[in-house]
Amino acid sequence: MPQNGEVVDTEHAIEIAERVWWVGNYLEDDLFQCHTYLIEHGDQSVLIDPGSALTFPVTLRKVEEVTSFDHIRYFICHHQDPDITASLPRIDAMISRDDAVIVSHWRAVALLRHYGLKTPFWQIEEHDWQLDLGGRWLTFVLTPYLHFPGAFCTYDTRSRTLFSSDIFGGFTETWTLFARDERYFESIRAFHEHYMPGREILQHAMEKFDAMEIDTIAPQHGSMIPKPLVKFMINRLKGLECGLFMNSDQGESALRLHELNRLLAESADTIASSRNFREVAEGFLSAISHSLPVSRLEFRIRENGQQQIYFAASNEFRGVPMAINAADRALFREAERLPPGSHGCKKVVHGGSGEAMVIVPLKLRQGEGRVAVSLLSVGVDANISSALLAAIDRMSGPVSAALERELLFMELERERNAIYERSIRDALTGCYVRSYMQSTAERLLHTHNRIAEATVGVIFMDLDHFKQVNDTYGHLVGDEVLRHCGQAIRDTLRPMDVPVRYGGEEFVILTSPIEAAHLRLLTERLRAQIHRQRIPLEGGGVLQVTVSAGMAMHQQGERLEDFLARADRALYQAKARGRDQACMAETPTPYL
Repeated sequence: MPQNGEVVDTEHAIEIAERVWWVGNYLEDDLFQCHTYLIEHGDQSVLIDPGSALTFPVTLRKVEEVTSFDHIRYFICHHQDPDITASLPRIDAMISRDDAVIVSHWRAVALLRHYGLKTPFWQIEEHDWQLDLGGRWLTFVLTPYLHFPGAFCTYDTRSRTLFSSDIFGGFTETWTLFARDERYFESIRAFHEHYMPGREILQHAMEKFDAMEIDTIAPQHGSMIPKPLVKFMINRLKGLECGLFMNSDQGESALRLHELNRLLAESADTIASSRNFREVAEGFLSAISHSLPVSRLEFRIRENGQQQIYFAASNEFRGVPMAINAADRALFREAERLPPGSHGCKKVVHGGSGEAMVIVPLKLRQGEGRVAVSLLSVGVDANISSALLAAIDRMSGPVSAALERELLFMELERERNAIYERSIRDALTGCYVRSYMQSTAERLLHTHNRIAEATVGVIFMDLDHFKQVNDTYGHLVGDEVLRHCGQAIRDTLRPMDVPVRYGGEEFVILTSPIEAAHLRLLTERLRAQIHRQRIPLEGGGVLQVTVSAGMAMHQQGERLEDFLARADRALYQAKARGRDQACMAETPTPYL
């Protein structure tokens, strides 16, 4: 097993403790290294934080160096973020055993269910926070709000390894598998000040860890912590001030920073991670109520001159359409007069009512003409300091995002997923439409420009002599040919590949990650699959079609239009050579 400072070969699985393996994927020039771990225990093996669609192919190769994938029964996901869970659909498709489960906390499971997996979930809180692998026990340690409400860590009692998820993570410019000395704490400090909500929450977790016998800390990010550094890192994190990264402006006093940190730490996790707006609203109210006696919290969104959407405890913050009356118009006019940015909220006294309201303007990016406000009902004599108003105003940003997210969910609930699918899918072929391809291609190329391993390939395909098919058999038969070809393409591709009907009888396939040799093989499989299609003709007989294809591999720094143009030229080269074949585009000179 590697010792502190020892050089290791990260191209292969590395045993870091007794039958505990690092099977992660080192990404060069990435400050945010993400790690996956394997506990090899016969047919009860465990894969911890499986990884993303980008990293899982390498992880799978390393797992197979140690044991068969089929020996893995438990897939532990410490949270729901895509850097550790985006590989679950692929894993779900690979699992062949009936007793395999995905292990997580119910809060993460509530979101992971949306992957639509067939593999069942095993919730740690329903199993007394422990798992018997058959002579080897894992225990689960709840670490709420680090970095989401259901966060937890996994402890292997045999090797005394703590799989700590985001806790003890670090930003690493020069990455090593194990932290070498106490100076590594500065990497941990930067990560925790940025990601963790507050000192008290972090200290609560550190007290738990301090009482445990830990030989190795294996975090999801950064470097592992060997036994000589464990106590040092725990003690340093106990007193670390977190949650201040976004709250300190030049000239702010320490007292104000602490007040802001306390308010934001109490509510930021709920606001940022909850999909339930009611939880967001109640967390917002709870945080403010520590410093201000609030009797009522409301959210109002003016959609137009006559209609508003109203959120309050009386409707469980679900949002109800309401008419706008004269008093509402006055509130919206007041909100529109408030300045944007810091100190935008204002206390307004209602004459003779014995009540005052703090009007907090909320900033929505979508919806022209929308005006959104949060209203906090307080006593007329309530003393509201400028620092507290500033804290409330700063909290309005995350609240605005949560409110806008809730509006989007409401709209999607009305529209339903089928409408969205129809908007991005070609009805005839089932492939994506051309407009969808643009944003997807730009995202893939942006990733490849940053990460060399995230290679991108493209295939341009054109049905040979398709005009002759339409002229001879009619457009109905032509449509049937396109339908068969679209189905054949979708059946051949991986879930992460993007098939697009580019126009007429032309298709484009974006695929990543992929190497040039595999791109050639994929193209040949597609060509053969389309050639095998048999389209029945009216009156008997069948029709066969062939396809010509052009391929290209993206070069880092290459523009999208140049990338696609190379594949298009390769397609015409295939046609010029007699059709029913594929050509690979040459690498342009500037990228050789």
